[in-house]
Amino acid sequence: MSKKRGFSVRIFIPEGDPEGLRLIEKFNWNGQGVVFPRTQFLEARKRPELQRAGVYVLWGPDDSSHLPRLYIGEGDVVAHRLEQHYRQKEFWTHAAVFTSKDENLNKAHVQYLEARLIQMASQARRALLDNANNPQRPSLSEPDQADAEAFLADMLLCLPLVGANFFEAAKKEDAKSPVLFLRAKGIEARGFESTEGFVVLKGSQAVREEVPSIGSSLKELRRTLLEQKVLQEEADVLILTQNYAFSSPSAAAGVLLGRSANGRIEWKDERGRTLKELQESAINEKQP
Repeated sequence: MSKKRGFSVRIFIPEGDPEGLRLIEKFNWNGQGVVFPRTQFLEARKRPELQRAGVYVLWGPDDSSHLPRLYIGEGDVVAHRLEQHYRQKEFWTHAAVFTSKDENLNKAHVQYLEARLIQMASQARRALLDNANNPQRPSLSEPDQADAEAFLADMLLCLPLVGANFFEAAKKEDAKSPVLFLRAKGIEARGFESTEGFVVLKGSQAVREEVPSIGSSLKELRRTLLEQKVLQEEADVLILTQNYAFSSPSAAAGVLLGRSANGRIEWKDERGRTLKELQESAINEKQP
């Protein structure tokens, strides 16, 4: 795998509110992102970037699930499509719109980007897709497809910076921390710490039965992962069908064990040292 390279992103805040409308630009990229909360849509729609063809992402909490809800779309004039969603879709609290500064994205390009983002979000399973359909990619010439993929790659670098980390599943090769193990109640799981949280690896096992005292948050997360087929039944256990990033070691351990758990104690390396011991040892080693 090629080594990741550093890159520069410029975030301009025209109104001076860090939580408000932001313009995202990446060095040596002809794309531009406009990110804003729903409460500022009426101001955002006046911006020239939203009068162009583009692709957009809407997200917000879902009342019935632990995961956020997500909608992906495109438009010849993005502002017109967003006006419809402002009236008709209640769930979204934030939006990110991506257009081209030199206006060289056409209808086929943005349809291609929409289809690719829906495909990636469906595979990553880090949000509940509000899209009713999975659109087919339009037919593009080889150069146009290469251009669209290059535009998409830069979009994917920018989206996590604004809290829209919905499109890429965790990768084992990204691990910089040692692999840890959880062995209890007849199951075995493997995972590691990452910048995304705590990643549990594909093939890890989870108990089928929850304890009666399991917290509502853990119970809801397990239900959601089963519905999303991130967890599937196999014999007398549940199996993780893909690498999956949890918010913390404790959330990962709790889902796998079907009960509240201290992940810093439950996760251990191959020598039996707990995550807590490893973290404390690492701190002591760096002391002058």
